[in-house]
Amino acid sequence: MRGLLTVPAPAQAAGVDTLFDPDRGWRLHPQVAVRPEPFGALLYHFGTRKLSFLKNRTILTVVRSLEEHPDIRSACRAAGVDDAEQGPYLHALGVLAESRMLVPQEDQQ
Repeated sequence: MRGLLTVPAPAQAAGVDTLFDPDRGWRLHPQVAVRPEPFGALLYHFGTRKLSFLKNRTILTVVRSLEEHPDIRSACRAAGVDDAEQGPYLHALGVLAESRMLVPQEDQQ
């Protein structure tokens, strides 16, 4: 009976490659809406019904400019985030990619 309640992990169930590479181009998923807020922004994915928070305006600037840059690192640099300070931003963007808020630029889903 316990076997009936076993559910595969979401990434495995969906068959989605969620490997985040900051040296690759990324963009917002087409089903994600961005609502700027004084603290940063809210992201809502209409497909998964997930809500995410961006904790500051810098990460919002990075997310909004992703399609204009060949990779995440150059988007961070353009937003004024030096290479040595990118760690927390890369982590946050990696979490957004894992939750399908961000998708690779060549991914047309």
